[in-house]
Amino acid sequence: MSTVESRPLVGTGVNRVDGPRKVTGTAPYPMDFSVPGQAYGALVQSTVAAGRIVRMHTDAAEGAPGVLSVLTHENRPEVGAGPMTALGASPPSPLRNDRIVHHGQHIAFVVAETPEQAVAAARLVHADYDAAEPLLDLRDPRAETLVDPWGTDTARGDAAAALESAEVTVRATYTTADNTNNPLGLFATLAAWEGDTLTVHDTSQWPSMVRATLSAVFGIPESAVRVLVPYVGGGFGAGLRAWPHVILTAMAARLIKRPVKLVLTRPQMFTSIGHRPSGVQWVSVGATREGDLTAVDHRSLSSLSMEETDFEPFSSGSAFAYRCANVVTQDRQARLNVAVPTSMRAPAEAQGNFALESALDELARDLRVDPVELRRRNHTDVDPRNGLPWSEKALLECYEAGARRFGWADRNPEPRSMRDGNWLVGYGMASAWFPYFAQPCAAQATINSDGSALVRSAATDIGTGTYTVMAQLAAGELGLPLDLVRFDLGDSDMPNSMMAGGSGLTGGLGNAVHDACRRLVRSFVELARGDAESPLQGASPDDVECTGGRIQLAGRPDRGESYAAVLARHKLSELTANGSSTPPDAEELGMSLAGAYGAKFVEVRVDADLGLIRVSRVVSAIDGGRILNEKTARSQIIGGTVGGIGMALLEDTVTDPRTGRIANGTFGDYLVAVNADVPDLDVIFVGEPDRGTATATKGVGEVGLVGIPPAIANAVYHATGKRLRDLPITLDALL
Repeated sequence: MSTVESRPLVGTGVNRVDGPRKVTGTAPYPMDFSVPGQAYGALVQSTVAAGRIVRMHTDAAEGAPGVLSVLTHENRPEVGAGPMTALGASPPSPLRNDRIVHHGQHIAFVVAETPEQAVAAARLVHADYDAAEPLLDLRDPRAETLVDPWGTDTARGDAAAALESAEVTVRATYTTADNTNNPLGLFATLAAWEGDTLTVHDTSQWPSMVRATLSAVFGIPESAVRVLVPYVGGGFGAGLRAWPHVILTAMAARLIKRPVKLVLTRPQMFTSIGHRPSGVQWVSVGATREGDLTAVDHRSLSSLSMEETDFEPFSSGSAFAYRCANVVTQDRQARLNVAVPTSMRAPAEAQGNFALESALDELARDLRVDPVELRRRNHTDVDPRNGLPWSEKALLECYEAGARRFGWADRNPEPRSMRDGNWLVGYGMASAWFPYFAQPCAAQATINSDGSALVRSAATDIGTGTYTVMAQLAAGELGLPLDLVRFDLGDSDMPNSMMAGGSGLTGGLGNAVHDACRRLVRSFVELARGDAESPLQGASPDDVECTGGRIQLAGRPDRGESYAAVLARHKLSELTANGSSTPPDAEELGMSLAGAYGAKFVEVRVDADLGLIRVSRVVSAIDGGRILNEKTARSQIIGGTVGGIGMALLEDTVTDPRTGRIANGTFGDYLVAVNADVPDLDVIFVGEPDRGTATATKGVGEVGLVGIPPAIANAVYHATGKRLRDLPITLDALL
């Protein structure tokens, strides 16, 4: 059969197969689903950030028109705890006691005949509190500090001694703000019980995990739970948990013996589905006067809620980013009275990369070395943590291709040296990386009697193009035109899939699809090889190729036949094979899985009088391994870049320092990058297919964002001569 190695690095930019349904408004998102007889839920949320509930007042709501139930901690049914997942423990069960740990915590769930009645009744519910002073400051000495809970701290050499003896050092503190995921689609859940069988439509990036969670919570077999997510209106990591509101909706549906539907409001999205945690980072780097790194010391403190286990090791990327003999990375978390942090696009690396790449820009300035040259000089061809070669790494090519496309050579290195009228012009750059991540996946492939194929897995497509690239991959493996291949997803009854997150789905699921399709071809060959009527009699699966809907001996179109012909002769309506994948093992491979790399080049313009910042150009040179679909991959880099612009210049979830209330929980107050903030974005793909995986892919969902915030900050410094170490960078900081 044809091999991955024979395929081009960048696959055809095929239009999304789900595009027509989306642009015509016929793609059903979770909030679009309804079933006969459904009732509607509305949340009641805490108005204090810490303390206990003394008394719940629900009488007025219970007597309101259309109200069917009001659930509180005093009357909710007993349920179990959610399971441990690949991303940590499930969120705590809702309404479990009278303790308040953050402003906006769910304290009641109202169910009524109509959504308007549910919302009106929810406004009638209130609580008496024994309020306590909330812990809201990351550096409050009273906050409980968690030390390396996942064992990610690293140390090699003697960084302290190397810093003391370094010829040049940079020591700086960087801060990043809370950011809220804010996908366009409001999260929604529709739960319907039929006896002890539960069907749920939910906004999720991981249907298999939601099924496992609901199974554990309600004490029913996983086979009795079905989670449906054919389309997701964005997620950015917010859909990687089975949130308390999902359990509440299913709980209420079981109690009233009717389906219940809940759609979160935009303000509730700020407190109910996680956010990128804020953090403080301390970075010290030492180098020789020639620019060789001799020490890196990177430490962080980030926010965590009172009862959660989310962990983002900001500094972990600094352990392998550059060649350096003496490195310390250390991450700590402070428990605060804040809503639960969670993954948000490029978790950990978005924040950690900003600090390290800003510090390297400061070092380049002190050394009077070009920032690109400093990074080239400290490039590492092996993984510094174990000495193994990378499975594929084209970061040097990213520097070269990106700098050439951007025109980096035209940069005058002196700050405030480049102007266009009243605009100060600055060029900045940064390296980018996101580690390889994958989880076990399964897929099923079927070829029907008409020669068409159906491939399935319980994955989701959150806008990344999974429907399309998996269909493309299957079509390539089976030798079928794309219009004869359908890929189905978004149903937990399908073969188990990992989450759509961590830039891992294309690789993990792609490897499973690759395996299923190859097993399916082998099954066809096994049928044909013992068939005296088949041109493939006696053929080995290793000797065939698939093309034009046919299996043939490699290079021998006269010795082959169609799938339909094989099925017809054996009186079969279809043939099916199952495939699976597990993450590759670095030790067995003898190489470290490289993940995606990139180099980001940014031009900013800063109004000399007003401090107004405009990003005017961005070039992203990306090493993403084998790119299955150039169009959807480019779209991922563009989307990540827009998110990076927002993180750098706009996004800040503001919490009232006295009450813990989120003060800007609407799109009118929380700023995101819009068309006026986004210039033309240039993307280049470089490198080679990755040797470490069957499909040779790396995943590019996260690396598009990484590197943009420091490149912008470095460009602002070049334009203005003012070094800003706190995100977001706002005009008042420049005045």
